Amino acid sequence: MKTKNLKQSVRIKAKPSEVYSALMESKKHAKFSGALAKISAKVGGKFTAYDGYINGENLELVKDKKIVQSWHAQSWPEGYYSKVTYNLKPFEGGTKLLFFHTGIPDTAYESIKSGWHEHYWDPIKKMLEK
Repeated sequence: MKTKNLKQSVRIKAKPSEVYSALMESKKHAKFSGALAKISAKVGGKFTAYDGYINGENLELVKDKKIVQSWHAQSWPEGYYSKVTYNLKPFEGGTKLLFFHTGIPDTAYESIKSGWHEHYWDPIKKMLEK
């Protein structure tokens, strides 16, 4: 299967700790996404998001700084996981989120590329930037 990699950078007017908790706490994730999320806060722990459409495992967690996860979308081949990395850097007025998503199936790339903005960055900003 052919794959592509994605790099995005987003500025969010909220502390890194607030962005981290929005991504890693089930209730906060469900609040911004409008869908059920169950997220373990431990390395090796499993997670699901968007009513089970997304699932994976936490590979590395550095509180308020970095999240690395294996990541699988329901429409992808069974057993195939990509990798996402969120790096949270404080900057004046908020957080600079450097995001990498590697191993995206070529056929899903465009929808994934726009989906991160539509389903993650924009709703997180709406929830946290008050």
